[in-house]
Amino acid sequence: MSLAIAGMGWVTPLGVGVDSIWERLLQGEEASATTISEQFANRVYSIFRVPESALKGFSHPRLRRASAISRFAAAAGLHALEAAGLKLESQNAERIALIFAISNGGVTYTKRFYREIVSTGAQAASPLLFPETVFNAPASHLAAILGVTGATYTLVGDGAVGLAAITMAKELMANEALDYCLVVGTEEIDWLLCDAYRRWRLLRKAPPIEPFSKQNRGMILSEGAGAILLARDGFVTIERAHPGTYFGRQTEAEKILKHILCDLGQVEIDLVISSANGTFVDQAECQPIQEIVPNALVYTGKPALGESVGAAGLWQIILGAQALCSKEIPPVLHANHSVLLQLSLSRTAMASARRAIVLSCGLNQQTAGLRLATGNTPVGFHRATSGHKPAEMVGLTAEPGLQSEPNLFFGKSACVLG
Repeated sequence: MSLAIAGMGWVTPLGVGVDSIWERLLQGEEASATTISEQFANRVYSIFRVPESALKGFSHPRLRRASAISRFAAAAGLHALEAAGLKLESQNAERIALIFAISNGGVTYTKRFYREIVSTGAQAASPLLFPETVFNAPASHLAAILGVTGATYTLVGDGAVGLAAITMAKELMANEALDYCLVVGTEEIDWLLCDAYRRWRLLRKAPPIEPFSKQNRGMILSEGAGAILLARDGFVTIERAHPGTYFGRQTEAEKILKHILCDLGQVEIDLVISSANGTFVDQAECQPIQEIVPNALVYTGKPALGESVGAAGLWQIILGAQALCSKEIPPVLHANHSVLLQLSLSRTAMASARRAIVLSCGLNQQTAGLRLATGNTPVGFHRATSGHKPAEMVGLTAEPGLQSEPNLFFGKSACVLG
């Protein structure tokens, strides 16, 4: 069974909204780096943050005390429903499933929660902070805001977890009791994450991210969310999904990615959305792409947007869908021009493009891939209802600074470790 994308939502360091972010990427823009430090350490790291102005006016009582990761997810999810023109009511709330893709979770509140315990004692443990420390906190918030009464799942993995969530959504949608599945990937940044990835030799001190470089100079972490509403009809079809597998060593990733591309590349492929981010991932993907789909254009958005880990897979799918609909692709920034790939080094038209492969290699041994296809659906189909505000659908207010009481025990929820 093929599923289709009916709506998309996007929160990134370049702002909020699929159309506006896409236009900025086409113009060759990239996120501005800021620095993050820690009171008890002397290391400073460069990061790509979501601008504070991006979610200005977006509020809900449920989010009053929620962490950034939950606010990003809620904004992206609501925009995806808005783009599809879907209004959830009591009659159809049970006919939509919700799947979250998470990697690092709510690190900011988790660190704060345990720091208070260590510094003051167990009696200082905050009952307001603890619910935000669990992986399924963002899913709980969004499910409650939307009034979803169907299945709610949280998958935990690395950068490939977003594609794993799409595979799970296809399995859920085999049940005719469901009409939609909203898949959300989300990530927030904290100094602790930067320090961990530095210790794993995956982080660089400052931009730019240089994809497919001869030397793996590392990545810059970013934050935000991506959301995709899946239905049985839409403007881009998920034609085939490969569940991927795990690699024990980094050197094994290339062979596995080659197998995924062989499976997905049995038809003519116009574009590959790569997960190249300045680490070992670049070389792991480079050779298989050269061998299996040598004529396909190759694009990675991570030099412009950063490595968003848990949100990265959904961001890649949004990039692929936008490229197929707009028939053009942004420039790959800071790329090695000598690499033997068909990189889009400038804004490039793809008038006849119909299929794209999204290839994902995570940093913690996960891989996955899927193939997108489009017919003759007019560009802008998914934006036909963009005049409606998410606030009109779920009772969101425009009061600045309002955020919410967490209650994580909602409906049928599950957390699946990948």
